[in-house]
Amino acid sequence: MHKNVLVCVTQQKTCESLIRQGAELSKNSEDNLYVLHVVNENDKFLYDFSDGDALEYLFRITKDVGAELTVKRSKDVIKTIVDFAEEMEITHVVLGSSRKETANNFTSKLQWKLPNIEFII
Repeated sequence: MHKNVLVCVTQQKTCESLIRQGAELSKNSEDNLYVLHVVNENDKFLYDFSDGDALEYLFRITKDVGAELTVKRSKDVIKTIVDFAEEMEITHVVLGSSRKETANNFTSKLQWKLPNIEFII
């Protein structure tokens, strides 16, 4: 069975390791790798970068691993990710872990809304 892997990246430069993990998970030629960055409407794309530099950085990494990059602005980040995952028939989601309680709440909400998807954190 082929995989549709979604890597959700945030405003941190550590997203490169997540993208590479997603690439490792989707190395079969029939697998698809998607990288999604959903930004709240009032936030910058990446901390400490101009939006242009941030997009170039993400584009370069995703191109290196043969992934498709999608960047969206949204008022409801979770809904946007859920809609994208359903539209692309995602089978696996790669997320970074965080020590912040809000991040755990974010992950829990995603897992609850996407119960048939395997999460790699």
